[in-house]
Amino acid sequence: MMIYLRLFWEFLKIGLFSVGGGMATLPFLYDLADKTGWFTGAQVADMLAVSESTPGPIGINMATYTGYTVAGVPGAVLASVGIILPGLALVLIITAMLEKFRKNRYVEGAFYGLRPASVALITAAGLLVAKITFLDEALLEAYSGGGFLSLISWKAVILAAVLLVMTRWFKSTKKLHPVVFIVLSAAVGILFRF
Repeated sequence: MMIYLRLFWEFLKIGLFSVGGGMATLPFLYDLADKTGWFTGAQVADMLAVSESTPGPIGINMATYTGYTVAGVPGAVLASVGIILPGLALVLIITAMLEKFRKNRYVEGAFYGLRPASVALITAAGLLVAKITFLDEALLEAYSGGGFLSLISWKAVILAAVLLVMTRWFKSTKKLHPVVFIVLSAAVGILFRF
């Protein structure tokens, strides 16, 4: 019973403070991994990959995935409800009051301050994902001061570069659905693992 309450509480806090959308939940999930030991940092990167490739908001998908991993279906439901409640409450309050306070300098100041906070949280999340993706974790743990380039997962760097070029090229020449890139990424990832 305590695990369910803890899951709900942790994701309620994440939902309240992860300003900027689903990617802004990543720093909180890494912190939750360190605090609870429910999952590892590498598993957060896997959660992100699954959450981005499934329909729905990333933050909620990650909450559902985490909740299911930790405590099955009830955990998935409680983590999802926990992350949704603060946003739902805030949206209801803000929409009821925004017209009245739209020109208030404090409200404008708060929104002005929240924009860079969102960018910072998303950037921090991106850097953590890049570290997990592009650095070989096994070599990083055994690192003894050799060259930094030996720590890089070159297959991941090459795959990311090829997919970046492909998305830019296909975006400008032909319209391909993003699912095509997800499927190509998964297929190439499977090939690179062998």
